[in-house]
Amino acid sequence: MLRSFAILAIVSVLSACVYAPPSDTPKPAFKTQIRWTSYGIPHVKADDWAGMGYGFAYATATDAVCVIAHDVMTVNGERSRYQGSANGNLQSDIFHRGLLDNNTLAAFTAAQSDNEHEFARGYAAGYNRYLRDHADKLPAACAGKRWVRPITQTDLARLTVGVGIRYGLGWFQKDIANARPPAESMSGLNGKESVLQAAGRYGFATGIGSNAIALGSEVTKSGRGILFGNPHYPWKGSSRFHMIHTTIPGQLDVMGVSLLTTNRVAIGFNKDIAWSHTVSTALRFTLYELQLNPQNPMEYKYAEEYRPITAVNVDIDVVSESGEVSVQPQTIYLTHYGPVVVNQALPWNADVAYAIRDANVTNTRNTATYDALNVATSVDDIEAAISMQGVPWTNTIAADRHGTALYADISVTPNVDAELLGRCRVTVQHLPARIVVLDGTDPDCEWKIDQRSVVPGALPAQEMPRIKRKDYVTNSNDSYWLANPTAPLEGYSPIIGPERTARTLRTRAGLNFLQQKMADKGKLGPGDLQEIIYSQRNYAAEILLDDVLTLCARTTEAVTVGEHQIDIVPACTALAGWDRRQSNNSRGAQVWTEFWRTARKIPDIYATPFDVRDPVHTPTGIAIDDDAVAVALRIAMARAQTTLQEADIALDARWGDIQFAERNGKRIPIPGGQGWAGMFGMIMADLQKGKGYTPIIHGNSYIQVISWDEDGKLDPRGILTYSQSQEPESPHYADLTQLYSDGQWIRFPFNEAEIQADPNLVVLELSE
Repeated sequence: MLRSFAILAIVSVLSACVYAPPSDTPKPAFKTQIRWTSYGIPHVKADDWAGMGYGFAYATATDAVCVIAHDVMTVNGERSRYQGSANGNLQSDIFHRGLLDNNTLAAFTAAQSDNEHEFARGYAAGYNRYLRDHADKLPAACAGKRWVRPITQTDLARLTVGVGIRYGLGWFQKDIANARPPAESMSGLNGKESVLQAAGRYGFATGIGSNAIALGSEVTKSGRGILFGNPHYPWKGSSRFHMIHTTIPGQLDVMGVSLLTTNRVAIGFNKDIAWSHTVSTALRFTLYELQLNPQNPMEYKYAEEYRPITAVNVDIDVVSESGEVSVQPQTIYLTHYGPVVVNQALPWNADVAYAIRDANVTNTRNTATYDALNVATSVDDIEAAISMQGVPWTNTIAADRHGTALYADISVTPNVDAELLGRCRVTVQHLPARIVVLDGTDPDCEWKIDQRSVVPGALPAQEMPRIKRKDYVTNSNDSYWLANPTAPLEGYSPIIGPERTARTLRTRAGLNFLQQKMADKGKLGPGDLQEIIYSQRNYAAEILLDDVLTLCARTTEAVTVGEHQIDIVPACTALAGWDRRQSNNSRGAQVWTEFWRTARKIPDIYATPFDVRDPVHTPTGIAIDDDAVAVALRIAMARAQTTLQEADIALDARWGDIQFAERNGKRIPIPGGQGWAGMFGMIMADLQKGKGYTPIIHGNSYIQVISWDEDGKLDPRGILTYSQSQEPESPHYADLTQLYSDGQWIRFPFNEAEIQADPNLVVLELSE
């Protein structure tokens, strides 16, 4: 398949060279070179930003044209037109049509630099060139689909803004689309019953997380920095990563990954620095509780006046089962805070309604931030880049060849401090504790305005947590507090995250594994960080399983669950034989997974509770001498055993046989497991009867270990766990996944000599 791809590329090059234009022919508007090395890694080289955008789009579309086309359809509110209104399509269309409006897009476009405009112009042209070149050979997922079409720079702006609001407004898509005013009269309810659409119970999307460690000169063998990054992202769809290397001689030379529908290297490295991101605990939004006019539920009180709730009408094209397209008028409802949301926790009745304000709606600095980040030469430059306030929802963890490590949560966050929270926060039942609802009647409960912030209403970068160290920093999606446990970060707004609270097992696993490595070896090299993730150790089992086995040994009596008597000896036996890892050859990990899924929720389960003086090692132990805990643990074991037996999964099955990714009919064993079950990494899959844990939904994705030797020479290593393309026809659908299964890594070919020496090098010159 690689040979066929190479032949096609060579034919394209030769075809482009048949006609030699005279010297007075105008310079091509777009010119780029794409070189693919092994595993389908594109290296895009251009002389200007327009050419870079052209090549970036063409190279990404090679692996992801269907995903890009589908996301373009989504952000334009056209899913109902092409796929029907079911499965949330109508709500998605209403949301995107209503909120990605002309004013929002115009503000974003006006804020971009000349280079950014040129890149966007080139990107649209490069994507459209790919469609022309491959019109009759697109992947089956989108071949012949009417929603695959040329794109414009406006489409690119929609994609960029859409990603920015993904973890704010985006969590409330259905709730915004389904919002309706209460009926003026409802029999027997006096108009006070909320109008609840089919949004279901309130909850956030799953699938996003990450680990990262940065080491400084004091703890590395080379005296240079080392960066380990391991984002936990979906294995399918637009949130997949795609490896790419971009070069504009004299201006830009950076390698790493972008999301399939974004257009900058978002996580990666250059010759001087390396960085990764982890999803931050900081909120991107707050809700506002609106007190409604008793005479008119379309007005809400603000200070001493009533303001209107504005109905914004959008027309949605909807295709019927017969193929006919009709226009359906739809409405969203806006306040000066933002759109009204309605679900079972957030009603709109005669008394109250709720609106959401998202800080990233007015964030226009994303591309400028990443352009600066891509050319940084030190962690000081990285700090300056992210202080431009274009990072929408992540922490940044970085290291440089000079030997400094950085952690920072400088992300777009509402400027809401502890005083404002104490004065304005409203309690709403059935919402997660971290969700903030403020009093919408009081102007003094608006987000604070600080002239130091370029994003209106956002915390200025100076008020966000960060720390530079010569030893280490780390983050695994807990808050900033223990980026380095010897120097806790404290005193920041609670809206960024909690302090002096228990950390997750995944955070503690990373800290303990790293501290053990440093205690055992002193100074560390890149292989030591590789081993931390590839050892597949289950930290929870290491600190808790002995107590569980002690409980197992105390009695062999059957456990009563409902009307059933369950002998849990088989489950206990499987756990006793488990190596406390989740490698492909481990046996018994499935019992722990199903047991801990239930057991972790048992009240007062830990023998030693959380101690703020020892947050890395507590809570720990299981309170097996507490009768209530012991009974609950045995029931959890019985349920785990029953769950696996009903799924036809042997209790001692080899882990790699029951957790796998299927690629073109071949099962590829996938090591690792759930972070909540005690793993440092994350592999999440639902249990399927007769199969096991498959398909992989999200987890370890682009894993990189970037370091420098004593002379400052770059050593970049890593893996893209799910491979470059999700399309079964691609030669790069499973190649890296198999390497990951086998516990292997690749060296990223960053310098010119490595690229030229690659045995599978394919070169494509493009211009128009």
